[in-house]
Amino acid sequence: MKPKLLPIEDRIILDLCGGTGAWSRPYKEAGYDVRNITLPEYDVQTYKPPENVYGILAAPPCTMFSVARTRAKTPRDLRGGMELVYGCLRIIWECQYQIEHDNQRKPPLKFWALENPQGLLEWFLGKPTFRFQPYEFGDNYSKKTCLWGYFNEPSKLILMELQKAKRSMSDLVTPMNTKGDFKKIKELRSITPPKFAQAFFEANR
Repeated sequence: MKPKLLPIEDRIILDLCGGTGAWSRPYKEAGYDVRNITLPEYDVQTYKPPENVYGILAAPPCTMFSVARTRAKTPRDLRGGMELVYGCLRIIWECQYQIEHDNQRKPPLKFWALENPQGLLEWFLGKPTFRFQPYEFGDNYSKKTCLWGYFNEPSKLILMELQKAKRSMSDLVTPMNTKGDFKKIKELRSITPPKFAQAFFEANR
């Protein structure tokens, strides 16, 4: 007998280090029970997940793992950077421990994914499950990004659409309404690309 699917409103999605909630927004708009576990209200290092979590999205800060970190005023602290990564993984593992019986073959979580720009995190987590550029989903800039986890891969644009997207790509060098404000540019680039978020949702409902 196939397990009965939970109603949409009872499917809990944890958005770890979720910030603006951009990655989980399609789930929230579809009526899922989305919980944004991010500072200052929640800390992934101490948060205890509820039972019956449906899916988890995790986007720990990339500051210490970024290959673009060339002018920082403080030394790279990989141990410190891994604390939030470990916090996210701990929550994922806590949810996966919640099996119902010894012969269970499907994991408790329908999906989980941990995102970070391409960088030194691969030293610790190994080869990513999935790599993408925002423009491969129609978002108008480039940012090599990696996903680790257990999920269905979202569909990228077909070749003709991809070529068109690349030709119109801005790379967020001088995005609209920023007037060369590079702090603002950095903030924009840290937000999950909306078209990628929608594609991920479509593949992992």
